[in-house]
Amino acid sequence: MARYSSQRLKLLVLKEMFEKRTDERNGVELKQIIEYLAKNGITAERKSIYSDIALLRDFGMDIITEKGAKTTYKLVSREFQLPELKLLVDSVSSSKFITRKKSLDLISKLEKLTSIYEARELRRQVYVEKRVKTMNESIYYNVDSIHTAIAKNKKLNFKYFEYDRERKKVFRRKGEIYSASPLALIYSDENYYLAAFCDRRRMIVNYRVDRMSEVSLSNEDRISNDDTSNFDPAIHQKLQFSMFAGDVQNVKIEFDNSLSTLVIGRFGSDVFIYPEGDERFIISVTIEVSPAFFGWVFMLGDKAKILEPKSLSNEFLNLISDVAKTYTEI
Repeated sequence: MARYSSQRLKLLVLKEMFEKRTDERNGVELKQIIEYLAKNGITAERKSIYSDIALLRDFGMDIITEKGAKTTYKLVSREFQLPELKLLVDSVSSSKFITRKKSLDLISKLEKLTSIYEARELRRQVYVEKRVKTMNESIYYNVDSIHTAIAKNKKLNFKYFEYDRERKKVFRRKGEIYSASPLALIYSDENYYLAAFCDRRRMIVNYRVDRMSEVSLSNEDRISNDDTSNFDPAIHQKLQFSMFAGDVQNVKIEFDNSLSTLVIGRFGSDVFIYPEGDERFIISVTIEVSPAFFGWVFMLGDKAKILEPKSLSNEFLNLISDVAKTYTEI
C-alpha cells in the first residue's frame, strides 16, 4: 500500500530508502529503487533517479556507486557508525539507572539511526531482561527537572524514598519535602546522583536520582555560599569512594606492588607513589572516609595497609574485630 501520493516527496523517500535499506555491505540496484518508490506511490524513470542521487550527494549523503555484475548504490557513511551505536546500545542496556522498559525504547530509537541490516546486529547484542535495573520510571523527568533547575538557578523540592523488603516505596522523614540547591548530576557506580546543597543539613549531599519522587522547581533561587561557589564535580567525585558522604581526611596507605594498576585506576594517574622497599609502595591521598572505603581496603587483604592517620587505622581494626565477632557467634 502506497504511503505517499505526491511526486514532490520523491527525494525524501529516496533519502529514507538509502538510510534504511543500504549500508557499507548492502546496496540496491536501480530496479529496486524504482520498485521502492512505486510501493510508496511515486513513479520514476531511470534518468530522474540518477539526477536525484546526484542531488542527495550534493546534500552531503555519502552515496557510492559500486559497479560489478550488477551496479548497486549504497550509503556508506552516516552520523553514527555501527561500532559507535554498539557502544551506545551496550551503555543503555547495562545502565542500572535506566528501567528495562526505557532501555528497550531507547535501543529501538538507536536502531533507527542505521540500516535494517545493521539494526539486526545491534539487537543481537542486547541483554536487558536479566540485568539489575531501577524500578523508577520517572527518573527521566527527574533528570530534566534537575537540568532545568540548574539552568534557571532555582532550588528543587522532592521526596526521597527507599525500598522495603517487599519492594514497596518507603519515604524518608515520613514523606517530608526535601529542599536543596542542585549543583550537578554525577554518574558513579552505575547510578545517577544529584549533588546539591541541602537546606536542612547545610552541606553538599548526594541523592540517588532514581530514589527521588515528586520533583519540582521551587520559586526560591539556589543558595550561593562558599561551598556552592567552590564546588567542582570532578574533585567531588574523586574524593569519594561511594556517593555517600564521609569525613574528608588525608590518608596514607601502603600497597603491594601488584596493586599499582588498581591504585592508579582508583585515584588517577597523577597520584604520587612513594616506593617502600622492593615490594611495596605508599600513597598519600585526600578522600572522604566512609564504609565503602573500609570495604575497599578490606577487599585487598594483606596487600593494603592504612598507615595514617593512626585513628583511622584503629577504626578499621575495630571494624574488622566487630565483623569477626559476628561470625564467631554463629
